[in-house]
Amino acid sequence: MDFWSNFLINLVQGLTTTLQILVISIPLSIITGFILGFARVYGNKIIFYISTGISTTFRGLPLIVTLLILFFGLADLKIYLSPFWASILGFTLCGGSYISEYVKGAIQSIEQGQAEAARALGMNKLQEIIYIILPQTLIRALPGVSNEIIYMIQYSSLSFVIGVKEIFSVAKTFNSLYFRSIEIFTTVAFVYLLLIAIATLVFKIIENKLKIT
Repeated sequence: MDFWSNFLINLVQGLTTTLQILVISIPLSIITGFILGFARVYGNKIIFYISTGISTTFRGLPLIVTLLILFFGLADLKIYLSPFWASILGFTLCGGSYISEYVKGAIQSIEQGQAEAARALGMNKLQEIIYIILPQTLIRALPGVSNEIIYMIQYSSLSFVIGVKEIFSVAKTFNSLYFRSIEIFTTVAFVYLLLIAIATLVFKIIENKLKIT
Protein backbone atom coordinates (compact mmCIF):
# COMPACT_ATOMS: atom_id res chain seq x y z
CA MET A 1 0.00 0.00 0.00
CA ASP A 2 1.45 3.38 -0.99
CA PHE A 3 1.85 6.33 1.37
CA TRP A 4 -1.26 8.27 0.43
CA SER A 5 -3.62 5.28 0.52
CA ASN A 6 -2.32 4.21 3.93
CA PHE A 7 -2.32 7.77 5.29
CA LEU A 8 -5.83 8.62 4.10
CA ILE A 9 -7.32 5.39 5.46
CA ASN A 10 -5.81 6.09 8.87
CA LEU A 11 -6.76 9.76 8.65
CA VAL A 12 -10.41 8.85 8.10
CA GLN A 13 -10.25 6.57 11.15
CA GLY A 14 -8.73 9.42 13.16
CA LEU A 15 -11.36 11.84 11.87
CA THR A 16 -14.09 9.41 12.95
CA THR A 17 -12.69 9.40 16.49
CA THR A 18 -12.40 13.20 16.50
CA LEU A 19 -16.01 13.56 15.36
CA GLN A 20 -17.21 11.08 17.98
CA ILE A 21 -15.49 13.09 20.71
CA LEU A 22 -16.93 16.37 19.42
CA VAL A 23 -20.46 15.03 18.89
CA ILE A 24 -20.56 13.89 22.52
CA SER A 25 -18.59 16.65 24.24
CA ILE A 26 -20.15 19.67 22.50
CA PRO A 27 -23.75 19.04 23.69
CA LEU A 28 -22.45 18.12 27.15
CA SER A 29 -20.42 21.35 27.24
CA ILE A 30 -23.45 23.44 26.31
CA ILE A 31 -25.60 21.76 28.97
CA THR A 32 -22.84 22.13 31.57
CA GLY A 33 -22.31 25.77 30.62
CA PHE A 34 -25.98 26.64 30.99
CA ILE A 35 -26.26 24.83 34.33
CA LEU A 36 -23.18 26.60 35.69
CA GLY A 37 -24.23 29.95 34.23
CA PHE A 38 -27.71 29.87 35.73
CA ALA A 39 -26.36 28.53 39.03
CA ARG A 40 -23.99 31.49 39.27
CA VAL A 41 -26.83 33.96 38.77
CA TYR A 42 -29.76 32.31 40.53
CA GLY A 43 -28.17 29.87 42.96
CA ASN A 44 -27.91 30.38 46.70
CA LYS A 45 -24.57 31.22 48.27
CA ILE A 46 -23.36 27.59 48.40
CA ILE A 47 -24.40 26.83 44.81
CA PHE A 48 -22.87 30.12 43.66
CA TYR A 49 -19.49 29.33 45.22
CA ILE A 50 -19.47 25.75 43.93
CA SER A 51 -20.40 26.72 40.36
CA THR A 52 -18.01 29.67 40.36
CA GLY A 53 -15.24 27.44 41.71
CA ILE A 54 -15.77 24.86 38.98
CA SER A 55 -15.88 27.51 36.25
CA THR A 56 -12.83 29.38 37.54
CA THR A 57 -10.79 26.20 38.01
CA PHE A 58 -11.28 24.78 34.55
CA ARG A 59 -10.90 28.15 32.84
CA GLY A 60 -7.66 28.65 34.73
CA LEU A 61 -6.13 25.24 34.02
CA PRO A 62 -4.51 24.63 30.63
CA LEU A 63 -6.59 21.98 28.88
CA ILE A 64 -3.57 19.72 28.48
CA VAL A 65 -3.11 19.71 32.27
CA THR A 66 -6.80 18.89 32.78
CA LEU A 67 -6.52 15.94 30.39
CA LEU A 68 -3.41 14.61 32.13
CA ILE A 69 -5.06 14.88 35.55
CA LEU A 70 -8.22 13.13 34.38
CA PHE A 71 -6.35 10.28 32.70
CA PHE A 72 -3.21 9.74 34.79
CA GLY A 73 -4.16 11.50 38.02
CA LEU A 74 -7.46 9.70 38.50
CA ALA A 75 -5.75 6.39 37.69
CA ASP A 76 -3.55 6.92 40.77
CA LEU A 77 -6.80 7.08 42.78
CA LYS A 78 -7.97 3.80 41.18
CA ILE A 79 -10.46 5.66 38.99
CA TYR A 80 -9.79 4.49 35.46
CA LEU A 81 -11.04 6.35 32.41
CA SER A 82 -10.25 5.37 28.85
CA PRO A 83 -8.40 8.02 26.81
CA PHE A 84 -11.61 8.56 24.83
CA TRP A 85 -13.80 9.27 27.86
CA ALA A 86 -11.11 11.25 29.67
CA SER A 87 -10.98 13.52 26.61
CA ILE A 88 -14.74 13.94 26.56
CA LEU A 89 -14.81 14.76 30.28
CA GLY A 90 -11.94 17.24 29.90
CA PHE A 91 -13.49 19.00 26.91
CA THR A 92 -16.87 19.10 28.65
CA LEU A 93 -15.49 20.68 31.82
CA CYS A 94 -13.31 23.16 29.96
CA GLY A 95 -15.85 24.07 27.29
CA GLY A 96 -18.70 24.21 29.79
CA SER A 97 -16.75 26.54 32.06
CA TYR A 98 -16.16 29.03 29.26
CA ILE A 99 -19.73 28.75 28.01
CA SER A 100 -20.96 29.51 31.54
CA GLU A 101 -19.33 32.94 31.24
CA TYR A 102 -21.27 33.68 28.05
CA VAL A 103 -24.48 32.43 29.68
CA LYS A 104 -23.93 34.51 32.80
CA GLY A 105 -23.27 37.62 30.71
CA ALA A 106 -26.36 36.95 28.58
CA ILE A 107 -28.58 36.63 31.66
CA GLN A 108 -27.21 39.81 33.19
CA SER A 109 -27.79 41.71 29.93
CA ILE A 110 -31.55 41.11 30.08
CA GLU A 111 -33.41 44.18 31.26
CA GLN A 112 -34.53 43.94 34.88
CA GLY A 113 -37.94 45.30 33.89
CA GLN A 114 -38.77 42.02 32.14
CA ALA A 115 -38.37 40.08 35.38
CA GLU A 116 -40.52 42.62 37.17
CA ALA A 117 -43.19 42.33 34.46
CA ALA A 118 -43.14 38.54 34.82
CA ARG A 119 -43.71 38.81 38.56
CA ALA A 120 -46.51 41.32 37.94
CA LEU A 121 -48.18 38.68 35.75
CA GLY A 122 -48.08 36.24 38.65
CA MET A 123 -45.17 34.10 37.48
CA ASN A 124 -43.01 32.43 40.11
CA LYS A 125 -39.21 32.41 39.84
CA LEU A 126 -39.05 29.12 37.95
CA GLN A 127 -41.66 30.23 35.41
CA GLU A 128 -39.83 33.52 34.98
CA ILE A 129 -36.59 31.66 34.21
CA ILE A 130 -38.20 29.15 31.83
CA TYR A 131 -40.47 31.48 29.87
CA ILE A 132 -38.70 34.85 30.03
CA ILE A 133 -34.99 34.46 30.83
CA LEU A 134 -34.00 31.16 29.17
CA PRO A 135 -35.24 31.91 25.61
CA GLN A 136 -33.44 35.26 25.55
CA THR A 137 -30.32 33.76 27.10
CA LEU A 138 -30.19 31.12 24.36
CA ILE A 139 -30.25 33.84 21.70
CA ARG A 140 -27.86 36.27 23.40
CA ALA A 141 -25.31 33.61 24.35
CA LEU A 142 -25.25 31.94 20.92
CA PRO A 143 -22.41 34.00 19.36
CA GLY A 144 -20.14 33.26 22.33
CA VAL A 145 -21.16 29.60 22.41
CA SER A 146 -20.42 29.24 18.69
CA ASN A 147 -16.94 30.69 19.22
CA GLU A 148 -16.28 28.23 22.05
CA ILE A 149 -17.37 25.30 19.90
CA ILE A 150 -14.93 26.39 17.21
CA TYR A 151 -12.22 26.47 19.88
CA MET A 152 -13.26 22.96 20.93
CA ILE A 153 -12.72 21.72 17.38
CA GLN A 154 -9.24 23.22 17.47
CA TYR A 155 -8.18 21.94 20.87
CA SER A 156 -9.62 18.46 20.26
CA SER A 157 -6.15 17.78 18.83
CA LEU A 158 -4.75 17.87 22.38
CA SER A 159 -6.36 14.52 23.15
CA PHE A 160 -3.36 12.86 21.51
CA VAL A 161 -1.35 13.49 24.72
CA ILE A 162 -3.34 10.80 26.54
CA GLY A 163 -3.27 8.34 23.66
CA VAL A 164 -6.43 9.07 21.68
CA LYS A 165 -5.91 8.06 18.06
CA GLU A 166 -7.51 11.14 16.49
CA ILE A 167 -6.47 13.23 13.48
CA PHE A 168 -3.40 14.88 14.97
CA SER A 169 -2.20 11.61 16.50
CA VAL A 170 -2.37 9.97 13.07
CA ALA A 171 -0.43 12.88 11.56
CA LYS A 172 2.33 12.65 14.18
CA THR A 173 2.64 8.89 13.71
CA PHE A 174 2.90 9.11 9.93
CA ASN A 175 5.32 12.01 10.07
CA SER A 176 7.64 9.99 12.32
CA LEU A 177 7.49 7.11 9.83
CA TYR A 178 7.68 8.95 6.50
CA PHE A 179 9.08 12.42 7.32
CA ARG A 180 6.71 14.08 4.87
CA SER A 181 5.73 16.97 7.10
CA ILE A 182 4.40 19.38 4.48
CA GLU A 183 1.98 16.91 2.91
CA ILE A 184 0.86 15.40 6.20
CA PHE A 185 0.28 18.53 8.24
CA THR A 186 -1.13 20.52 5.31
CA THR A 187 -3.72 17.77 4.82
CA VAL A 188 -4.55 17.77 8.53
CA ALA A 189 -4.79 21.57 8.54
CA PHE A 190 -7.25 21.38 5.64
CA VAL A 191 -9.41 18.89 7.58
CA TYR A 192 -9.54 21.16 10.64
CA LEU A 193 -10.33 24.20 8.50
CA LEU A 194 -13.12 22.26 6.80
CA LEU A 195 -14.62 21.25 10.17
CA ILE A 196 -14.45 24.84 11.41
CA ALA A 197 -15.96 26.18 8.16
CA ILE A 198 -18.89 23.77 8.49
CA ALA A 199 -19.43 24.70 12.16
CA THR A 200 -19.24 28.42 11.32
CA LEU A 201 -21.78 28.01 8.51
CA VAL A 202 -24.18 26.07 10.75
CA PHE A 203 -24.08 28.73 13.46
CA LYS A 204 -24.43 31.50 10.89
CA ILE A 205 -27.60 29.84 9.60
CA ILE A 206 -28.93 29.49 13.16
CA GLU A 207 -28.15 33.13 13.94
CA ASN A 208 -29.88 34.27 10.75
CA LYS A 209 -32.92 32.14 11.55
CA LEU A 210 -33.10 33.75 14.98
CA LYS A 211 -32.38 37.16 13.45
CA ILE A 212 -29.51 37.84 15.84
CA THR A 213 -27.92 41.23 15.26
